[in-house]
Amino acid sequence: MTKNTGKGGKGFRKSKSSGMGVFRRELLLREDGQEYARVTKILGNGHVECACFDNVVRLGNIRGKMRRRVWIVLDDIVLCGLRDYQDGKVDVIHKYNPEEIRSLRSIGELPEETKESVRADEDLSGIMLENDSNTEGIDFSTI
Repeated sequence: MTKNTGKGGKGFRKSKSSGMGVFRRELLLREDGQEYARVTKILGNGHVECACFDNVVRLGNIRGKMRRRVWIVLDDIVLCGLRDYQDGKVDVIHKYNPEEIRSLRSIGELPEETKESVRADEDLSGIMLENDSNTEGIDFSTI
């Protein structure tokens, strides 16, 4: 049997997971022309719908450097670069991890309750309560 040379297999997977550890990166803060946003919808093809914290919903374009390297999912907090010539579109510059989000909240950059986003009212309006009046004419004993 040949020796594991580190190109794959069980030994490679073990060393890969225990190798690096957790590292801290520099916290990126908002500058002029940038805004914090929450991802509300994944549209595909590198596009997301962002609910910015200035109460505007914008179409976000994930920049090429982040594609296939940084996975952006629903309800992530991202830093967006605003466009001068298009108010409805932004470029996603950076994705914050949970530790960075806690740091931003503690220094007052993000609102304390970020779960209540711009679309909170829209989400509640889409829920329809169904009453049992539709089932009055159905005899369930025969089914």
